[in-house]
Order: sequence, then structure tokens, then C-alpha cells
Amino acid sequence: MSFAKDSKLQIIEKEIEDADCSLAFLSGLCHACGNITKNSEGIRLDIVTDFKEIFSFVNHLVNKLYGEKLSLEISDDHIINKTIYYRIKFPLDISLQILKDCSLISSSGEFIFLSEIDDNLVADDETKKCFIKGAYIGCATSSIKFSELGSQISTTGYHVEFSSHKLEFLQGLQRLLEYFNITSKIVTRKKVYVLYLKDSEAIKDLLALVGAEQSVLDLADEMAKRDLRNVVNRQVNCINANINKTVEASLKQIHAINYINKKIGLESLPEDLQEVAVLRLANPQESMEELLKLSTIKLTKSGLNHRFRRILKIAQLLRGD
Repeated sequence: MSFAKDSKLQIIEKEIEDADCSLAFLSGLCHACGNITKNSEGIRLDIVTDFKEIFSFVNHLVNKLYGEKLSLEISDDHIINKTIYYRIKFPLDISLQILKDCSLISSSGEFIFLSEIDDNLVADDETKKCFIKGAYIGCATSSIKFSELGSQISTTGYHVEFSSHKLEFLQGLQRLLEYFNITSKIVTRKKVYVLYLKDSEAIKDLLALVGAEQSVLDLADEMAKRDLRNVVNRQVNCINANINKTVEASLKQIHAINYINKKIGLESLPEDLQEVAVLRLANPQESMEELLKLSTIKLTKSGLNHRFRRILKIAQLLRGD
């Protein structure tokens, strides 16, 4: 199950009791994925969604507010990008009233679709939250994928987005999120407007706001896993870098010692340099720290480095570099 769908299931676990909050939720949902048709029979409202689990939740709300029941069917264009879409159909005799109550068409009776969010419909904190819940269920998606703690497979970033053909709707949604100190951005992608959040803390705040508490905990756990993995990777990279430096330094020293031995013999070196040369040849893979532990010579790491630099310099002079 996707992260977005899992969070949506958590949202609809909690029933909305208040009538104003119910209308705000329906308005957000219809703005996000509503479809309005007009013919000789009248005006009909449908919800087109791939989240069929919302049907029972919306059906209960509408039945409580208007005393009518909805129907569910597979949409005519039911498969898009291997995703099955469903159509939640509102009865014809209440569609127009719901559209007016949710401020989706003009209350004057004219068939004018309204993309802006009605401030009167989201006048307080609770109705604002419910509108955002409806919008989230209607058009929110996420690319967040969870990983196992020990996995080395790279994971996606933190990303939640709302997509719509109606810019005014997303701009209004952006203002509602800003009211709750949640920052988002809007871009255009293939003639579709997209409001997105990429900051993990902002996404956690959004999930908490819409009532997906378990997703907040899951996301916090994922963030901790990724942070730990990053720390471990940095430590491993640091260790590997140090190993590479040790191997490279050791090879240079051994090549220099062997060259000196071939040209003039190690016995021609000063006694203090002979000692470290023999020590290195006997322990080609050890770091400077390990050489100091293995040596009977009382030296510091700096002193040992100094002697090896002298050996490298002698080899360089013999080569004529």
C-alpha cells in the first residue's frame, strides 16, 4: 500500500459530526476531484477517484446532511496508467443543492463554476482542517517509500503533492496551509498545476493536521532510519578513505625502500632510517599507529612520519627527480 493511501485510510477512520465541518470536507473533496455535468435532466455532481474506500465515508456524510444515498461505479475511463478509477454518483435531485452549499457554483442559479475557496465555508480552524482533509483525500499523492533499517538501497525523497487543473483552488489551499504555518509551493507540470511539499517537517505537520497520526509516526521513524543510515555511510566512507590513504602511503614507502635497497643497499642508510625501513617492509599493510605499537623504537607518530619523509626524499634524489 502506498504512503498516501495509507494516510487517507487513517483520515476516514474518524467520523465528522459537525454539519459545517462536513460541508467543508465535501467542498475540499469536490474541488479536488469533483466532476459536474449538465444536460436536459439537470446538473449532476460526481466524484472521480482511485480511492474507492472513500465511498462509505462520503455516503454517510451525504445521508446525514441530505437524507440521500450515493452510488458507486467504475468510471468510463476506468484505467489510467494502470490505475482503476471509480465514480461516486450523487443523486440528481440533491446535486445542485450540494454544489451551492459547498460554494462550487454560483448561488444565483447561473451555472458558473467557482474555483476559489469560499472564506465563509472555512471560517474557523476546524472547517479549515476539514477542507484540507477533503482536498488531501481528493488529489494528494506521495512518492515517499519506506525502507528497512539495514537496507543500502537508496530511497526517494520526502514529497507530497496536490494536483489540479484549477490554479485558484490550489492558491486558496496554499493560503489555508500557510494559516497553519505549513509552507508549500506551486508549479505547472504538463498543463496541470501542482502544489507540493518537500520538507519532511512540513509533511509531518500536514499529516498531523489532517488526522493521519500513524503516518506521522511512520514518517518520523523513516526519517530516523535514514539519518542513522547517513551517519553510518559517512563513517564507512571516512574509514574507507583512511584505509586508502594508509595503503597509498605504505606503497610509496615500500617502493622507495626497495629502490634504495637496489641502488645503494639499506645498510647505507642512517641507523634510525634502517630501523623504520625494516619495520615497514615487515608490516606492509599496517597504519602508522599500528607500526608504532609493533616497534621497539620510542617514537611519536610525527617522528615516524618524519623518518619516512627522509626515506622518500633519499629515493627521490637517487632517481634524479
